[in-house]
Amino acid sequence: MRDVSRAILELLDGGGRGALATVVRVGGSTPQQPGARLLLLPDEQQIGTVGGGAIEHCILEELRRCRIDGRPRLVVKDLGRDLGMCCGGRMEVFVEPVQGAEPLILFGAGHVAQPTAALARRVGFSVTIVDDREELNTEERFPGCRRVLAEPDESMGEVGLSESHWVVVVTHDHRLDEQALDASCRLPHRYIGMIGSRRKVFRILQRIHARRGLPSLDRVYAPVGLDIGAVSPEEIAVSIVAELVALRHGAPAQHMRAVDAPALHRVLSGELTPEAAEAAESAD
Repeated sequence: MRDVSRAILELLDGGGRGALATVVRVGGSTPQQPGARLLLLPDEQQIGTVGGGAIEHCILEELRRCRIDGRPRLVVKDLGRDLGMCCGGRMEVFVEPVQGAEPLILFGAGHVAQPTAALARRVGFSVTIVDDREELNTEERFPGCRRVLAEPDESMGEVGLSESHWVVVVTHDHRLDEQALDASCRLPHRYIGMIGSRRKVFRILQRIHARRGLPSLDRVYAPVGLDIGAVSPEEIAVSIVAELVALRHGAPAQHMRAVDAPALHRVLSGELTPEAAEAAESAD
């Protein structure tokens, strides 16, 4: 029990999503009693037990599903009838997500990054700001955020991207946006969003493709954000963070994402210019 409690605290401090199973009620002969717990960490490490054997296998599958969808559930099993276990009792196990502050890397410290960082922190992200401009990347402008004074390429070793990291690219320079996107999408990540018009997105991806080919764009959302008509930096921040929340909960939303648009493939093949591709998308 102490090991599970310690691991839960570490998960809450370090970020990422795990899932916890707790035996809440039993009847008859069972391998564990109420209060027994099993914690599944983001890296698939298991701490604790709810009894081993078929019941543990069943609960582990529920923990994996819970870790993905974030929804608690009560699992009720007759150990003999449902799972073929010889003890033959009945167990009720409550499965719930354990969500730490999720790590968000913001490339850029400008007028969009500031409200985005503040709002993201309020909805449960731990935020790191990457920007080499000392006058902007300050504690006063980004309270409670970790700050890295470097350009994107120089920061990759320090930020340490993993499969639990969310990345938003909102720098002041197209060169830096391209640098951040190219470097980030070749490393593990949960999500990458990049600000800009569809034309800018097509052009940057075209250059990356010409230089060394494109990695998978399955988790890249560019242009970033939900289509809510945002104009001001604060509205754009709402659009961006709303997209993060929608994806975190697996909810349907109207994304502005264009990296899966048919026109992009025509740009990469040289059939269309980014400008013509944007016009074609707008006409559709």
